[in-house]
Amino acid sequence: MIKRLCTLLLSLAVIWTVGAGTAQAEPGKRVHNAMQIVFSPSTPDSFCTIGAVGTDKYGHRIAISAGHCISDSTYADREIPDDIAPVYDRADIGFGPIGHVRYFKDPEGSQTGHVTKDYMVIELVPQVTLSSQGPYLKQTGEVKVPAGTASPNAPSPALDNERLLAPGDNELITSGQTGVWYGTIMDNEDGVYRSAATNMLGDSGGPAIWHVPGSDLPSPDNGFQVSGPWAGITKGFTLALPPFLYTSSANILADLRARDAATPHGVYGAGFEVTTDP
Repeated sequence: MIKRLCTLLLSLAVIWTVGAGTAQAEPGKRVHNAMQIVFSPSTPDSFCTIGAVGTDKYGHRIAISAGHCISDSTYADREIPDDIAPVYDRADIGFGPIGHVRYFKDPEGSQTGHVTKDYMVIELVPQVTLSSQGPYLKQTGEVKVPAGTASPNAPSPALDNERLLAPGDNELITSGQTGVWYGTIMDNEDGVYRSAATNMLGDSGGPAIWHVPGSDLPSPDNGFQVSGPWAGITKGFTLALPPFLYTSSANILADLRARDAATPHGVYGAGFEVTTDP
């Protein structure tokens, strides 16, 4: 059984923020996919990873990560409008918060099971700059599959970006602590992809893109730099083969749209689109 990456009591987050200070570095800090994030300056080794950066339909600047990075039943599966859950760049905690958690969903067993709603929404602060370019992956919009099977989270009719990649014929390219990897989607159970593309503890929430047929795969020839549409985020791994699980972007986007439709004033992240900024 895999240990949770981070147990966070959001009621203590205000104390953490004060302890870290409020001073900010120069504006323009770049936030991008594969950036490692922490939720308390005092626990830098309990970290997760950003999967995608962009904006929502309400104009919020948003980053997406994994919901299981936080565990607090008081705040789970609800909007968090107050700045009580800061998020820090693990490599630059002194900058102060790069954003605040606005929503997370952490169902029991989310890392090892096929739970479809394992994601987190972070609203980024105005002092940062959004970027589509991570250390290895450049994200070019979102996966759109007009004829694909709809995510189980999708309202009817499903949008193209709420449809799933078929197993056996599609590959994921992922980025994490050990570099960049790719592997065929061997299984798709309710929008959770199983692939040989490697991930490890701490990579949860990190980026996965779709290998568009005919485009480059990472290799020494291209410096392991590749591009493609956002396909999902790292979820975890199990004893099954291949062991690595990814929550599809279709599941996340569909659930955001469904929750937005059911909420009078809307939800953070609804209509999320990956930034086009370099």
